[in-house]
Amino acid sequence: MASGVGRWQGDLLGLGLERAWSADGAELGGGTQPVQLPFSDRRAAGRELALRLEGYAGWETLVLGLPRGGVVVAAEVAGRLGAELDVFLVRKLGVPGREELAMGAVASGGVRVLNSTVIDSLGVPWSVVEAATERALRELEERERTYRGERPAAPVADRVVVVVDDGLATGATMRAALTALRSMRPRRRVAAVPVAPAEILPRLARDADEVVCLATPEPFEAVGLWYRDFTPVSAEEVRELLRMARRAAGG
Repeated sequence: MASGVGRWQGDLLGLGLERAWSADGAELGGGTQPVQLPFSDRRAAGRELALRLEGYAGWETLVLGLPRGGVVVAAEVAGRLGAELDVFLVRKLGVPGREELAMGAVASGGVRVLNSTVIDSLGVPWSVVEAATERALRELEERERTYRGERPAAPVADRVVVVVDDGLATGATMRAALTALRSMRPRRRVAAVPVAPAEILPRLARDADEVVCLATPEPFEAVGLWYRDFTPVSAEEVRELLRMARRAAGG
């Protein structure tokens, strides 16, 4: 873990605060279950998170990890809930020449979400939007094959879907995933993370039926500060986690 954790560790023990938010942005039950920070690693964070999600066991729940670090956390959640595990990928569509500005996103399943305000205000030609979409979808399909092989994506419709990441900085990727999932008609969309800045949770709740976050430390600075071990996750580790989950499910 980066040495920066030492700066905070003495002040962090017991500072974690579980927060849950409903779809209308109301805080639910905040402060009832303190956690200790930093988490030792992603697996430990996943085990803590799974305890807050046990109510979804036995609901034909699907747990989707956002690669790559989110898949490690999601694997622990899925194992605890007895739920199916899969990955969910999101790729931003950047405005040409201003790639940091998103004019939309594509996601697993070929879903596309466009920001018409950005497209119209900048006068982005539709041909440019289509070309960017095709490139992003090709990249997404390649990454999905890397992680999943030829196995099809898990079905989403009429299921409780828990989307998991190892933490949020801006929440942009999680929000894009939740928005994309809406068109796939899940029964319920739950965003679940071990750690995030407090100020982004109400915004995230606009895109989810429920948001569960174990800790909202301040100052937040970066996700990696709240883990002792935040080693980058390899593609092979993601593949192995998915293989192990399939074997455990008898697939």
